[in-house]
Amino acid sequence: MEEIQASEHKKTCASCGAELKFKPGSHHLNCEYCGYEEFIEQSKSSFEELELAHYLKIVGENAYTETIELLHCKSCGANQHVEENYKSLACVYCGEPLIREDVEQEGWILPGALVPFQLDVKKARGIFKNWVNGLWFAPNNLKRAALDPEGLHGLYVPYWTFDANLFARYQGKRGDYYYETQTYRTNKGKQTRQVRKTKWSSASGTVEGFIDDILINASQKKRRDIPAGVAFWNLKELVVFNSKYLSGFVTEKYTVSLKEGHHQSFQEAKYRAYNWIRRDIGGDTQRISNADIKLSKETFKHILLPVYISSYRYNGKEYHFYVNGQTGVLSGTRPYSFWKILFLVLFIVVVIGVIAIFAK
Repeated sequence: MEEIQASEHKKTCASCGAELKFKPGSHHLNCEYCGYEEFIEQSKSSFEELELAHYLKIVGENAYTETIELLHCKSCGANQHVEENYKSLACVYCGEPLIREDVEQEGWILPGALVPFQLDVKKARGIFKNWVNGLWFAPNNLKRAALDPEGLHGLYVPYWTFDANLFARYQGKRGDYYYETQTYRTNKGKQTRQVRKTKWSSASGTVEGFIDDILINASQKKRRDIPAGVAFWNLKELVVFNSKYLSGFVTEKYTVSLKEGHHQSFQEAKYRAYNWIRRDIGGDTQRISNADIKLSKETFKHILLPVYISSYRYNGKEYHFYVNGQTGVLSGTRPYSFWKILFLVLFIVVVIGVIAIFAK
């Protein structure tokens, strides 16, 4: 495949010559200066599900790749693709400066699809600002940071998705609850109570079904985990990958390999299989002694999903805030101002002291 050229990313306005950027919530590129818009032509074909076994064993690790320009953050390790004229040269995760001269060319598995941003940065900043304003004992610097137009970054996060047919043969036990009346003595005399017991019976059988879109974060590191509440996108809104959707946003390259992503996906497939088995066994409780799980017709996609990220340092600690670029859901850890809490405690002590004096 051909390499991604810089000209494919930097689109110029046909009216005034300024840069065109993707307009969230639409399928258009937009000029912020004159208002000109250009439609992003949609592919007539659907995004491709790649056959996993064929890809790993026959085609090879470097197939379906193109070249992308990346800036590597030396502080937290994130690999970020930055547009030529992208204003902010700071890491979206930790805020450390990125040096444009350090850009490197790397191959990546071309994304098959993405969910475009539905919220623009103004709406995302408003969500973040309202959340911060509602926080008790938040440092004043945090509230000022929420107003910083350069403090919130739109990022396309890489994910692997895996599909497969699942078949499992199992052995286990089914537990059905029943109750017996038990008599016991207290200082009030004889008392009775219902004691729950379990009747166990052997169970075995098979379960099968299709597992769709097991989602694996392809840039997982503990300090960059996106909270579960934010990491939920409607994948029905995936569109065929087009580099024009990246214009005006940062794109992160995966650091979890396809092989490792597949290994993680099997753990999720196993979890789903055990849920299917429990339902198949029935009863009130179940024990699974053995489950032989097999996956077939496995396919995968590399997709990009939208999120806004802001980072903030307070008393030497780093805090991260995330806004889902599709749904607007926000989550983050927050700092507390020691002085605000101290002054409130002192105020309460003074009020109690004054009340005590006048109560005498």
